[in-house]
Parts: sequence; structure tokens; C-alpha cells
Amino acid sequence: MARYTGPKVKISRREGTDVFDTPKWNKRPFPPGQHGPTKGTGGRRSDYGKQLREKQKAKMMYGLLERQFKNLFVRAKKMEGDAGQNLLKLLEMRLDNTIYRSGLAKTRRLARQLVNHGHFGVDKCRTDIPSYLVAVGQVITIKSSKLKTAYWKTIMEAKEKPQVQASWLKTDWNSSTVTVTSEPLLTDLPQNIETKLIVEFYSR
Repeated sequence: MARYTGPKVKISRREGTDVFDTPKWNKRPFPPGQHGPTKGTGGRRSDYGKQLREKQKAKMMYGLLERQFKNLFVRAKKMEGDAGQNLLKLLEMRLDNTIYRSGLAKTRRLARQLVNHGHFGVDKCRTDIPSYLVAVGQVITIKSSKLKTAYWKTIMEAKEKPQVQASWLKTDWNSSTVTVTSEPLLTDLPQNIETKLIVEFYSR
């Protein structure tokens, strides 16, 4: 399945926000290209262009392909409440993003790789599908056989463990588990995605 493998900082600079979890993305706070320092981050875009860019940005942030992203939007639209907020909740509750938010991986890309390689079980069942949607009450466990790898040894032996990035998750380093305590709150949803533009894009 094809994934974006090009320059990450360049994309973040173009979108004006950190898309690929690269802390130094704004070392040069202007879009890439010959006229980057003078043209600003918005440019002269049509309404369609703005909607398209916002959709593309969200897709790249979560590492989804078009069909996956659109299917989630269709599902979000059928749910009660705001379609844009529902979409973000579904994106946040993907297994790979849950691993990222729990502090078990520094980036979503790394979290996806760990899931693909079978490092986790959900409710004691091996789950290697990054798009799996977790539910409230489920417990994600690091497989005991994987704890012997260099990656987990480094984290477990570190004096300071990575911090949880979401209030709806509880990471227990002693038992090597992550518990989904609730659905993501509005304050947990990313603030750098204008879901209104995405809704407008798919409602054309």
C-alpha cells in the first residue's frame, strides 16, 4: 500500500503546521520554493483549493490513503453530532494514533510500524491493523515477546517515561498497558485542522 515517502519538512512548511511530527519544521517559517519568504503560507487559493489542501493535510498527518479517509468521513457523517468533530474522533481512535498519543511512539509513522510488526494486543488478542478503531474500556498490551527488543528496553530502562498526550488514555508502564478510558474530548482533538473545509470538500 503506497505511503508518502517524500520530504516531510517541506510539506509541513507548505501547510504552515507540523504534519509529520518533525519539531524543527518551522526553522524556516515560510513556504518552500523560490518565492517562499514573500508569498506567505496561504497564497491565492480558490475555495476549492483551500478545501483540498485541508483534506490533504489531514490525510498526511494521520497517514491515510484517499479511500480510507473518505470511508471514515462517510462513517462520521452518519454519526450523531458534528461530522467534522466525529471525523477527528475516528482518526484519533485508530490504533496507530492511539499508540502515538499514549506516548509509546514518538511519531504516528513509528506507531504504525510497531502495530504492523505485531507489537500490541487489544484485549489480549494480537492486533496488527493500524486502522483498527479502539473502543472505550479496551486495554492495549505490549506483547511480552516484543519487550525484549532494543526499542522497548530503551524506553523501559529510561528514568523518565514518555508522557501521555491525551486525557482519554491511561498508560501503565508497570504492566505495559494502555487503557482507553473514554472517547477523545474536544480539547484532545487537533486544533490545526479546519474540519469545516473538509466537510465542504466532500459535500460538493
